[in-house]
Formats: sequence, structure tokens, C-alpha cells
Amino acid sequence: MRIVIGEGSCGIAAGAEKVREALLNCDLGDARVSITGCIGMCYLEPIVDIYEGDRLTRLVKVTPDDADAIAEYARTKDISKIEKLIVSAEDNEFLTKQTRIALRRCGIINPDEISEFIEADGYTALKKCLTELTPEEVIEIIKVSGLAGRGGAGFPTWFKWNAARQSEGDVKYLICNADEGDPGAFMDRAVIESDPHTLIEGMLIGAYAIGAQHSVVYVRAEYPLAIKRLERAIAQATEKGIIGDRIFGTDFSCDFTIKAGAGAFVCGEETALIESLEGHRGMPRLKPPFPAASGYWQQPSNINNVETFANVSWIINNGGEAFAAMGTESSKGTKVFAVTGKVKRSGLVEIPMGKTLKDVIFDIGGGMKSDKEFKAVQMGGPSGGCIPADMIDTVIDYKALGATGAIMGSGGMVVMDEGTCMVGMAKFFLDFTAKESCGKCIHCRIGTKRMLEMLERITKGEGKEGDIELLEELCYSIKDGALCGLGQTAPNPVLTTIKYFRDEYEAHINERKCPAGECSDLVEYKIIEDKCKGCTLCARNCPVEAISGSVKNPHTIDTEKCIKCGKCYSSCKFGAIVKE
Repeated sequence: MRIVIGEGSCGIAAGAEKVREALLNCDLGDARVSITGCIGMCYLEPIVDIYEGDRLTRLVKVTPDDADAIAEYARTKDISKIEKLIVSAEDNEFLTKQTRIALRRCGIINPDEISEFIEADGYTALKKCLTELTPEEVIEIIKVSGLAGRGGAGFPTWFKWNAARQSEGDVKYLICNADEGDPGAFMDRAVIESDPHTLIEGMLIGAYAIGAQHSVVYVRAEYPLAIKRLERAIAQATEKGIIGDRIFGTDFSCDFTIKAGAGAFVCGEETALIESLEGHRGMPRLKPPFPAASGYWQQPSNINNVETFANVSWIINNGGEAFAAMGTESSKGTKVFAVTGKVKRSGLVEIPMGKTLKDVIFDIGGGMKSDKEFKAVQMGGPSGGCIPADMIDTVIDYKALGATGAIMGSGGMVVMDEGTCMVGMAKFFLDFTAKESCGKCIHCRIGTKRMLEMLERITKGEGKEGDIELLEELCYSIKDGALCGLGQTAPNPVLTTIKYFRDEYEAHINERKCPAGECSDLVEYKIIEDKCKGCTLCARNCPVEAISGSVKNPHTIDTEKCIKCGKCYSSCKFGAIVKE
């Protein structure tokens, strides 16, 4: 029997390490304890998987106090000891309704043991490429697959590889962009933490295809666990001769290095990333020349993100046709999404392109976690846009999402209910992009700041007639004039919220009201007298003593003292406090 604890960042944050320590202090009989990464069911962490031959028993929301019961099951096989912890059939559908390629080993193998990766067909695709295929044949397989960059742009992977292959130069670089900067996105982190050798194998295949001798992983410094596990994986692969000189006895040699980046969002743009790699401030370069001709240290270079590389070895082993058979005409294969927000089952979801937003949010994600109605979903992070509830049947592919005004992006999917203010949501993302602008071009540096100032005024009830039209004008000017993708896409959250939720902007400006009741400056809290039970809970939670009243008698709120923090509203158990 194997007892495996999920120790991705989400599992550790929920207490997985303490669960493991408690289990190791128990009498487990013949069972052995090991770790794995994130299976994707982040909302159920900590997760403990018990393997008995081919049988898997998954335990969820495990605490250190459950260790004795698990240990007793390990010794006696009495299922009643752990029955209350076993994942429900409904929650299990979160995984069974997915199609996993990039995440196929995540949460299954031990990321710290190369032997488990090799036992799961690891490095077979690399060996096949080096011993049976020419670089041109590898590129052709990737071309047939239709694999497009999963970092957001959706550019054909084979085209970038081929361009770097054909560029002249004795030294070439293959670079992985693991600087995952979108708020709410954690796909790349999970892959590196859970299956680092898949990234290494995909990169080595890419390096062989373009003729690169050097591979570099640019990973954000805020991912210490990912860096630690990747460093260990590189050391293990090097020890086995999979990284280094004459790999698998062939003429192909390639080394690996890791660069911990400073976490600037603009480094998602490949030339800004290269600048950062070279030790400069992350700012985009003018193109052309493109990195394929002159990139890292002015040498031919190719950049793809983690998820793109995670698909490569599967494609080589299963054929480009198998990957292309999934998805739509314009978008092939699967895509990983980090589903967060007001949804019951948050976590990592990998589905074939062609599924709908409804399939992900309601079928896999389980729908809204409160009794409020679904309102919108933000796709593509700060560079994306909001898609309203009446477009829930939108197909997930690059073309269909682009038609809504949103983008696929790296895969962030933030679900919102009717309690979300769409003007406030636009302000949140503009605040992010304005701060993350590198400042190189005026349109982005100044334009996003002016837009943010306008949104701040509107959410404070200080909007004026013509603000919406001026916002739209600024959006299109920034899109047309910005140097790189950060500025060109920064207006998307504003444009889509104006397009689909213009009435909310008008209510903020004309009526000085926030329809969602979320903008504190436009909200007033009141107590409904006949609903108030006089429990005093609201008064005890008020930080400024703005609520008065005696026990078992209706209370009142002093609006002059009230700071509109909402603690009274959230603490009331009788629905006696309303926002107006």
C-alpha cells in the first residue's frame, strides 16, 4: 500500500505537510508514505491518495487529526475508518470529465523522483526523436498536431521552431517562459511543481528541433517550490545523462539553466523576457528582428511557455494526428484553465478545445458556490475580457473567444456572480496593468493611468457625462499606439465591460449607484427593523461602533460613523442588513 499526499503549493497551504508529519508518526503497517503534486482539485485540499495495486481511494479535506484513522485503515483495511473522507462521486466528476495531456502525470507521480517519471513513459519521446527522427521530422509532427502557443498568443509552435531552425548561428537558445503573471492563473506553476521532467523533456525535444545547445527556464521568483523541484529534476536528469553532452549516445548536447525572474507582468512579452534574462530592465524590444533571428545575446532563440512544452512529448509518442483530432478546426488539442472565483469547484481543468464555457463552469466546475446567479467570466486575465452570462454557450477556441472581445490568454478563468461590480472588475485589472506597465511607450504608461483615474472616479460616484465615450476613445488609442501586447490588450477588460454592462457604468455615473452593491462609496447599509432579532452580532463586529441597540431589540446604524466595511452585512444571520 502507498499513501500519497498532494504537496503542490495549494496542498501545502491547506496543511498537507502537517498531515504527512502526522502520518509518519503513526503505525502504518506495511504502507509507505510519499508525495505528489497537485491533482487539480484545489478546493478539496489537502488530498491523500491510497494506492492498493490498481485500486485508488482518494481522501479529501484531510487534517492531521485524521492520521490515526488512515493508519488504522492501512493496518486493518476497515473502510469504515476513512469513509467520511472519501471523495464524493459528484466531486470525482471534476476529474473524470476532463481530458488530460499537459496535466497527465500531475498529482500522480512523485515530482522528486525521476524513476517514477521514467516508469510512466518519461523520456521515451526524447529518445525517439534523437534516435529515429530528424529535426525536420520533429517539426513536421508538431505542425501536423496544430499545437499553438499556450501562453496566450496562440501562435503556431512549429512555425517558431522552424524559423529558429533555419536561422544561421553556431549558438542557439531554447527558452521557457514560466513567468506566470496573470492574477488567478497557476497552470504553469502546477506543472513544474507536479511534473518537472515533462517540461524538461519537451524543452529538450524543442532544442533538438531548432538546433539549440542551451535551454533556459525563466521562472518567477515567487514560485520557490517550483524552482526547488525543477532544480532537483535537472540534477537527476543530468546525473542520468539525459541533460548534458551526447544525450542517449547521440551527437546532440544541451545544458539547462534556471533564471528566477523578478515577476514583472511585461516579461510575458518575449523580448522583454529576453531583456530581463540578459540582466536589463524588462522592457520590450522593437521587432523585427524577431527572437528567432536575434534573441538572447543576439543569437537565434525560441520561446514557448510551460504548457506548450508539456504537450510536446505526448504528441511525439502519440502522433500529431491524435492531438489534432481533438479540438476545433482552428484550435487543436486541449487547453488547461485555472478556474477561480465564485465557482463551487475551483482548480485546474484541462479540456479539449471546442467545449463551451458552460461545460467548464457548470458541468466540471459545479456552478455557483452561492445562491447568486452567474453573471460573467473573465477570460485571459488583465489582457482578456469579461464574457456575460447570456454568452455562456461560447465555444472555447481562439477564434470564438476573440469574437467576444476576450482572449484565451494563458488560461485564467475568473467566475463572477451577480454580486460582482463590473466597473470595479475593470478597475481592478486596470490597476494591475497600469502598475505593471514598463513605461517604455507613452500610450501604455500614461493612457492606462488616465483610464484608471477615470474608473476610480466613477466607482466613487464622481463620474460625469461623457466619461464612457472618453474611456472608449482612450481604449482604442492605447490599442493602436502601444508597443507591446501588454498595452495593446490592457483596454480589453474596460471595452468588454462597457460593451456588455454599459448599464452599470450609466448607473454609477447618472444615479450614483452601484447595482451590485460592491462599490463602498456608493453603498449605504441599513437594518430592517422587523427582521432584526437584536442578537448584537453586527454591533460586536462593527470596528467603529456605528451600530447601537439593546439585546433582543432592533438595532440601528449611524450612517455618519459607518465606514462601509460590510462586516455587519456579512455577519448578520437573519438577512436584516441590506445594502442600498
